[in-house]
Amino acid sequence: MVLSLYSCSDFLEEDPQNQVATTNYYTTEQDATAAVNSVYAYLGSYDIAGGNTAGVYHSTFWVTQGLASDEMNNNQLGAPQYDQLNTFSYNADNAALLEIWQIHYKAIYLANIAVERIPRIDMDATLRTRLTNEAKFLRGLLYFNLVRMFGEIPLVTSEEAPLDPEASSVEEIYNQIITDLTDAEGLPIDGEIQEGRATQGAAKSLLAKVYLRKGEYELAANKAKEVIDSNKYALWDSFDEAFDLSSRGGKEAVFSVGFGDAGGAISFWEVGQFNVRLLPTELSANVDGISNTQGWQISTPYIYDSFSDSDQRKEATFMNQFTATDGSTVNLNKIYIDKYWDRVADPTAAGSTNDFQVIRYPDVLLTYAEAEMYLGNLDIANEYLNKVRTRAGLEDEQATDMAQFINLLVDERGKEFVAEGQRWFDLTRLNKLEEAVQSAKGISVAGQYYLFPIPQRERDVNPNLPQNTGY
Repeated sequence: MVLSLYSCSDFLEEDPQNQVATTNYYTTEQDATAAVNSVYAYLGSYDIAGGNTAGVYHSTFWVTQGLASDEMNNNQLGAPQYDQLNTFSYNADNAALLEIWQIHYKAIYLANIAVERIPRIDMDATLRTRLTNEAKFLRGLLYFNLVRMFGEIPLVTSEEAPLDPEASSVEEIYNQIITDLTDAEGLPIDGEIQEGRATQGAAKSLLAKVYLRKGEYELAANKAKEVIDSNKYALWDSFDEAFDLSSRGGKEAVFSVGFGDAGGAISFWEVGQFNVRLLPTELSANVDGISNTQGWQISTPYIYDSFSDSDQRKEATFMNQFTATDGSTVNLNKIYIDKYWDRVADPTAAGSTNDFQVIRYPDVLLTYAEAEMYLGNLDIANEYLNKVRTRAGLEDEQATDMAQFINLLVDERGKEFVAEGQRWFDLTRLNKLEEAVQSAKGISVAGQYYLFPIPQRERDVNPNLPQNTGY
């Protein structure tokens, strides 16, 4: 078995190894750490089994959530999988969905190995428990992604899985996710564990999102409030600070996936794709030192126009013009997303080493607000929604009923989390997908699009896999 291990000073620090036989592995403390690090590796950019750099959060996952919603349009030539997602013409043969399915299950397989084998290792008991719980957190996160996207899927929790596993019910999958994340609540708190690793706050925050998706609102509110009351997280004073390179692992980052090469310490860890995909080609042509900005995915005018000019996130999120090296202004005919570009720390733009922030603290605040809304506590819901609005420089809103609050919430989450892989999940959870896509793209979306199709290639290999209605 091939395990990919990280080596860097601040993030998952281990000695690199490869080509390790399972017969003499999983016997030492170093083996245990390396086993968990291999799961983290698959979240970022390294897919050694696939011979490419497409990890879970590398690009396809968050691009898919943006295109299959009101958030993004595809601008990438020769990428039919993205055109199909953008126009809601995708089916079970979509290549992006197949990639998402396969890389998630590859990472789940590694997590299963870690969960099964680490408890058998004679090593420091505290570290053994911590590493096992990190693997459980990661497995819970991966299954949460999959169950929301595909519904009934195989629930594989052992490395000795059947060749053609049958799909489990959605309820069974959620029960396993909750079990894993509840165990992961025993992880150290933020600041008491190496940067980049799962923490107690990350486990509680993800649990809150899981309970919210299941409609268990009191449990969702309680978990989110535990994170809030821990005082381990806070909003940056301005929205754009959240995406500065100096803010990596900072007070707003609840759980992030790192990219970069750790200052040259890692030879195979690719930089993030945010700026490559989102910044315009005109930047590379008109600004010295910038290269490889492709502009493959762009904002819909609908999302851009939803921002008021007084919303500080508007300027921090979008680019429709820039200043060239010769001092001239270059006006763009499309709306690009530049929130991940730290112009001072990353003057090359496309060489981004920024994190993908899977859970930011505003998500916790808005999760709490949403749960309290469903519990009938509109005053609390308004209060916590307005904490996010205040940071954006906006006046408070005061919803007087649930329908009004949901509309405010859909709008607020759409502005706060542009290109962060949240939008399709939000619209499907809040039953707003049809309305939003019709407004943004003029496309009538059928109910089938509240789930993605099970990839046909997987169904060809495993005849026990079902297919979602409409595909």
